Amino acid sequence: MEALLTTIEQKKNQETYKLTPVRHDSIYTIPGTTQSERNIIPIVTQFPNKPFIEANTTEINLDHLKNNCVIPVFSKDNERTIAHQEFIEIAQESLSRVFLNTNFDKPEIRVSHQIKGRTPGAIHKNVNDLLEHEKTQYFERMAFIIRVPGIVDTINGNEIALTIGGVRSYNLENLYSKKTFEKFKFFIGFQNKVCCNLCVWSDGFVDDMKVDSYQELQSKILSVIKHYNAEKHLLGMKELSQHSLTENQFAQLIGRTKLYQHLPKNDKSVIPCLNFTDSHINTIAKDYYEDASFSRNQQGDINLWDVYNLFTQANKSSYIDTFLDRNVNAFDFTQGIQKTLIGNGDYHWFLS
Repeated sequence: MEALLTTIEQKKNQETYKLTPVRHDSIYTIPGTTQSERNIIPIVTQFPNKPFIEANTTEINLDHLKNNCVIPVFSKDNERTIAHQEFIEIAQESLSRVFLNTNFDKPEIRVSHQIKGRTPGAIHKNVNDLLEHEKTQYFERMAFIIRVPGIVDTINGNEIALTIGGVRSYNLENLYSKKTFEKFKFFIGFQNKVCCNLCVWSDGFVDDMKVDSYQELQSKILSVIKHYNAEKHLLGMKELSQHSLTENQFAQLIGRTKLYQHLPKNDKSVIPCLNFTDSHINTIAKDYYEDASFSRNQQGDINLWDVYNLFTQANKSSYIDTFLDRNVNAFDFTQGIQKTLIGNGDYHWFLS
């Protein structure tokens, strides 16, 4: 992350980073500047209040996780797991250690698959007779993001902000055994403020972060943040807007992505991976005509930045445990289509 901080300091007035101080509920400042350099102007920017993931998730706050949810344990030795709220707090602390004197938005937290229980004193009560203090719960799956609103850029007219986030799925743990390594997913990337879609790529994402302690989880999160190359990620996304598909090419792409789901195993093995289902592809095809921000132009053409956002928009219907993996796949896939348009890469099957 030293490289990112250097880039921010050296290029804050250049095109690469439009680090405009933005005022939402409070005033945010650019890291590495003095008070006189900040020249803070209170600007109120209105963006839609959309969740970063939808599917079957529910919004929840950090206090609710801390005060109203029990902590699952490994049943054979009663050793506790790292709780959802600890994962979020570790990420917050790691951000604070890398971006000194920088404010962040409150975590946006989404949960699913509620696991209900009851206290021993309520063992014989009917469900309708249970009092609130006699009920227990935790959520099997949790996803969160934390935005850094002072670090922003613009791509194709869309403002994006630096964002970190993670996913925890207890269904990936063997809670019926003894304590072992626990699994987490963590990313650092950007969020498109126009639609709240996440922009994640493989170099800023770890899909199988195995740890056995609070300290090890913090160390690995810090490593991901410090080694993330924001400038390279931004350049890759900006290049997408410089290439377009005609209506015929987009139709070919949609047809091929639908065929991909049904290819024989041997044929599919020689084609780059696409993790999106028929349901996602149907949504992408519909939004090509109807989406307010990323639909085709009057000639029927659509640039690859918009195609990428159609994929990430459709991905919001994914479950928590597959959401980040598909988000990364959307970027890899769109970059692959870009390389095909300029005459190289392994994704030519999708446009042939």
